[in-house]
Amino acid sequence: MTDTEWPSSDAKVGAAPVVELVSVSRTYGTRPATHAVRDVDLELARGEYLSIMGPSGSGKSTLLNLIALLDTPTSGVIRINGVTAAGLNNSGLAGLRRRTIGVVFQAFHLLGHLSAQENVELALVYRGVRSGQRRVLATDALVRVGLEHRVDALVATMSGGERQRVAIARALVTSPALLLCDEPTGNLDSSSSSGVLDLIDQIHDDGSSVIVITHDPNVAGRAERLVTVRDGRIEHR
Repeated sequence: MTDTEWPSSDAKVGAAPVVELVSVSRTYGTRPATHAVRDVDLELARGEYLSIMGPSGSGKSTLLNLIALLDTPTSGVIRINGVTAAGLNNSGLAGLRRRTIGVVFQAFHLLGHLSAQENVELALVYRGVRSGQRRVLATDALVRVGLEHRVDALVATMSGGERQRVAIARALVTSPALLLCDEPTGNLDSSSSSGVLDLIDQIHDDGSSVIVITHDPNVAGRAERLVTVRDGRIEHR
């Protein structure tokens, strides 16, 4: 199955939620075992905005990596946009991830020697999009995040807030069904943080499903719904 055959961000896969975790656990090692995530049941409805909050070591980042299909559960079932991850091989997982999920990391993970536009284009290279169309789509994504004046600027010359906006543009350029943000303001000052959070709010208002991982109650409070992770377990609020 090719990327273009996966359900689009607008697709309705029955009444399935965008994210569904059933009794998901992730354990590392054996002597002794580290139980990073324990028996988690979690759903995210289409268009919902969820914050997952917890202190360092609580398991929230492991949970995000599982939802992003960057890690594999030790037990349990993960469904993304109606597709059961366990039924896919590595190629299928990569295709589902590329088509359905956009991830924004705290550390940006951008290439400083490339321009903002070139960094955003990389997400489209892996989709096999032609160069001319890549340029158009990348520019449109940067305009959406308020960086129309910095399209050709090298990332190395940008502020932290601008870099995070580039990272968000890269996550959005494939029109994913789900936007995942891992501590999106963790490396930013208060002014830049406010701008990035306003942008995430706008992305949600435009219809995207959003999960934000954070340890900050002020960040978590922007969401429609909050769950807390403690010792790898979900506490619903």
